[in-house]
Amino acid sequence: MTGTEHLAENLAAIADIDRLVHTPARLMILALLSVVEAADFTFLLQQTQLTRGNLSTHLTRLEEGGYIHIEKKFVDRIPRTLIGLTPEGRKAVDSYRENMKQIIDTLLT
Repeated sequence: MTGTEHLAENLAAIADIDRLVHTPARLMILALLSVVEAADFTFLLQQTQLTRGNLSTHLTRLEEGGYIHIEKKFVDRIPRTLIGLTPEGRKAVDSYRENMKQIIDTLLT
């Protein structure tokens, strides 16, 4: 394999990155959720510094993709939204991390 072919193969790995994870706002959300069992909407709002509408939109996309589950309930008559990673979401985060390591190790060294 020539150097050009090897480079083209490695560049193709970039095209295979999961865009649902790679978006900066969604990556922040998934990174936070990967280190906790679940987080409430307010916590994610404070940590990500996103607007309510923007956070809600990204959570909807992640839920539609099967990466998170959203549970809405009332605690002492106060609505509470809990968000957690699904097994598929955890797998996507792990896969993304490995793909990015490979891309960085291969292309940027």
